[in-house]
Amino acid sequence: MLTDIEIAQAATPLPITEVAEKAGVDTGHLIPYGFDKAKVDYSLLSEPTDHKAKLVLVTAINPTPAGEGKTTTTIGLADALQLRGVKSAVALREPSLGPVFGVKGGAAGGGYAQVIPMEDINLHFTGDFHAIGAANNLLAAMLDNHIQQGNELGIDPKRITWKRAVDMNDRQLRNVVDGLGGGANGVPREDGFDITVASEIMAVFCLATSIPDLKERLGNIVVGYTYAGEPVRARDLKAQGAMTALLKDALKPNLVQTLEHTPAFVHGGPFANIAHGCNSVIATRMAMRFGDIAITEAGFGADLGAEKFLDIKCRMADLHPDAVVVVATARALKYNGGVAKADLNDENLDALKAGLPNLLRHVDNIQSVYGLPCVVAINRFPSDTEAELALIEEECKKLGVNVALSEVWAKGGKGALTLADEVMRLVDEPNDFRFSYETGVPVEEAIEAVATKVYRADGVDFTPAAKKQLATLKANGFGNLPVCIAKTQYSFSDDPAKLGAPENFRITVRELKVSAGAGFVVALTGTVLTMPGLPKVPAAEKIDVDDEGNITGLF
Repeated sequence: MLTDIEIAQAATPLPITEVAEKAGVDTGHLIPYGFDKAKVDYSLLSEPTDHKAKLVLVTAINPTPAGEGKTTTTIGLADALQLRGVKSAVALREPSLGPVFGVKGGAAGGGYAQVIPMEDINLHFTGDFHAIGAANNLLAAMLDNHIQQGNELGIDPKRITWKRAVDMNDRQLRNVVDGLGGGANGVPREDGFDITVASEIMAVFCLATSIPDLKERLGNIVVGYTYAGEPVRARDLKAQGAMTALLKDALKPNLVQTLEHTPAFVHGGPFANIAHGCNSVIATRMAMRFGDIAITEAGFGADLGAEKFLDIKCRMADLHPDAVVVVATARALKYNGGVAKADLNDENLDALKAGLPNLLRHVDNIQSVYGLPCVVAINRFPSDTEAELALIEEECKKLGVNVALSEVWAKGGKGALTLADEVMRLVDEPNDFRFSYETGVPVEEAIEAVATKVYRADGVDFTPAAKKQLATLKANGFGNLPVCIAKTQYSFSDDPAKLGAPENFRITVRELKVSAGAGFVVALTGTVLTMPGLPKVPAAEKIDVDDEGNITGLF
């Protein structure tokens, strides 16, 4: 059996100019990066058009070690729509180097449902993440330099909230002390690093709609507080212009193709457990501009990625989705039902029935909380039995939701034709899309709404530190922003061990911080970290390059 990278390397891509022509992107707006990838000038989005595309979100159950295949399904669905004669386009996130070399592997799909060039997309691609990291660290350098050069703004070194960033899982950098070595080397203080995808600049980058919007958002970033308790913004340091200069080309979305030559816009990539977890607004609008049905995805399970896509991205970008696909596997549901990973290939209807509430809760949230139609896509494995698949279908039908088998890993677009047919039906149905909380409600009310409506918690508790931070946010005018809840991806609760559809639990908010540039307040729960670490056996150990320069072992 061929690996993902071997399948990708065996493919014959079209020249990116042909992919652009197929999508409808004129060459005047195309900036090729070699033969098989290009950037597209966002200025074309300001040109008038009467085109009205349908927007479909692909999400999933809570992730498990068994795997779900959300990105793979997203790509295969777009290819299937093309086979049905529908002009489709994909909008995906760019992978972070952290998971690529850590535990998760690549994020360009899998099997015969991939975007290519797979190696480039999973590694440096067009340099977007490097630009974001550079902009983040420029702001950090200008902040510390301001303090070193006399601290005219009166910044309290003990109340600096801005961290440096690197796009690699490196736990050693979570907490550091810098500025050591005497007065000429800076002011000693406690500091730390976030992984680049957790940087607020990544969130800003993905929500910005233009250069002026990007610059304004960058200027609004709060980096710390003065001795008097006043927020210090990037614009106070006069940093937003230089940061925008580093990001102006990165802001142009990247155009690539699937193995079946469907146009794909791959751009931006914040994590959904510590950020809002969606590709850029510009990329999504590009896909909607050049496809009759645009397919996008959001990170992790629907309690994280879909919630943030709907409550943050759609709210800020005025997007109205038409349908949702919830991806699951029988194996993952059995894992939620208590089966060990080693035994997931065995038929176990009791465990499947015990794990199904996880899927059903996600489906009910999409329907009841957000008012959207959805379909369940079962990413089929060879070990799945007819009895298991029938049980999933039977339980989903009780909620009025159809189930479609997805075999895109093995068959590409041909493996998702039934799913494509159901999506085509759903996008033409009227829907009553709504947010889980109204715009402008107090932060604590928004957190309570997500926790009780989406997670099904009994309520929310704030630690004393979080209560103090909430008071500070309100005093500085940030008390009514949307919320981005940072939570474990493995459970509806803030305890990763509580699988399935847990009940009788409360959510504890341990920290609140404002992302004023992005336009939301981040609520950290549980033990979620903004700088992951490598596992005992990192994926990097298997990656190599042969004598001809071909990469091996990459997922």
